[in-house]
Amino acid sequence: MHSPSTNSLEGISPNPSFDFRVKDLSLAPWGRKEIEIAELEMPGLMALRARYGASKPLAGARITGSLHMTLQTAVLIETLVELGADVRWASCNIFSTQDHAAAAVVVGRNGSADSPRGVPVFAWKAETLDEYWELLDLALRFPENKGPNLVVDDGGDACLMLHLGLQAERDSTILDRPTTSDDEAALIRKLKAIRAREPHRWEQATAEWYGVSEETTTGVHRLYRMEKERTLLVPAINVNDSVTKSKFDNLYGCRESLLDGIKRATGVMIAGKKAVVCGFGDVGKGSAESLRGMGARVVISEIDPICALQASMAGYEVRPIDEQVQTADIFVTATGCINVITAEHLAQMKDGAIVCNIGHFDHEIDVAGLKRIPGIRKVEVKPQVDRWVFPDGKSMLLLAEGRLVNLGCAQGHPSFVMSASFSNQVLAQMALWADRFNAQPGVRVLPRNLDEEVARLHLDKLGVKLAKLDERQAEYLGLSPEGPFKTDSYRY
Repeated sequence: MHSPSTNSLEGISPNPSFDFRVKDLSLAPWGRKEIEIAELEMPGLMALRARYGASKPLAGARITGSLHMTLQTAVLIETLVELGADVRWASCNIFSTQDHAAAAVVVGRNGSADSPRGVPVFAWKAETLDEYWELLDLALRFPENKGPNLVVDDGGDACLMLHLGLQAERDSTILDRPTTSDDEAALIRKLKAIRAREPHRWEQATAEWYGVSEETTTGVHRLYRMEKERTLLVPAINVNDSVTKSKFDNLYGCRESLLDGIKRATGVMIAGKKAVVCGFGDVGKGSAESLRGMGARVVISEIDPICALQASMAGYEVRPIDEQVQTADIFVTATGCINVITAEHLAQMKDGAIVCNIGHFDHEIDVAGLKRIPGIRKVEVKPQVDRWVFPDGKSMLLLAEGRLVNLGCAQGHPSFVMSASFSNQVLAQMALWADRFNAQPGVRVLPRNLDEEVARLHLDKLGVKLAKLDERQAEYLGLSPEGPFKTDSYRY
């Protein structure tokens, strides 16, 4: 059994043909029990297994996943395998892995710690940044020096590593560019090390790469930028903008998991506190609703006039963060932008303020700038909860080091809402694999009929019964009685 420490990649699994890197395989029985509970709450994925398990539409596909290694992701991984795929997996966040889930996936349903028979996973909670990129590199390495055919991405890191690695093989000076974050610096170090010993690594890794499906807003923005710059190598499916992803995962998921993270981290009472939510997209909407539901006085900070108007119409006060920084008790970033809360903001906050992020990456809160403040002291309260003490004696609590608070300090979104997101991912992977010899590089979304099908797969679990159009109504609306019912998203 391989059980690496959280700061070492030494060691290898006992079976050379089945490599993996997880914290502790003895956690697998616990993980399996919780995965079985998650399956009960993930009707979409279970329905896809029942529908396509026999035909194996992903047979022959080598799939690398770069997505939070949680109990819910375990159900996704095992669904892809059930549909015929050969899968390797890494997390997309250094703090989000649930170690018992990772162990259970490696061991598999019929394996043991001494004889694992599941899926290679390369992840554990609290990786260093250097470990993070090493583990992703391993997840991209299939036997016989082959790379993935397809990628399931969340935040775009796997896609970035493949693209940047290949670019560096063509022009090594690209790795000498100045870096803007510790994360980027770690990636560059890793790519330089790979280039020194394997000059054609990324040419081999991308030789049979046919597509990527992207889970989140940040990664989608990166894909559209690459498409515009004509550097995107493969077809891409924007899963994030499926209605049953963006409105469910981003809105309803955050509505439940934000407070789960804050409460587990601090135990603080929310009622009566002033909370500032930066951003009123779907993530911000869910976050603000949950805080208000617990009795907080919620203020929204927004740059978009439409989102700001929505926030005002929903009854929230809308003000710039600069006007709230000295009086608010809780700050939540939900924008996807950089330096939304600066080091200067952090220094002005009242004693005991709580700061966290539920946007995808860690750059919304200027943690690097915080570390540079002369005389600042960091006191670890417990893992992923740090008290930063300023020279004047005031302090603030930073959760998950500015990364996703719901995954760093809790267990992420509930299984049911992730079933909707991950059902879209499975459908996207099936579409990419089916079109692998015909599709051209570019970004597209799943068609509306598949979005509606994902929703249908979840209705029975909630006891929902749909009304039906009669023929006259359908003719009047110019629709089929069976759907799809809309060709745009305005209804939703």
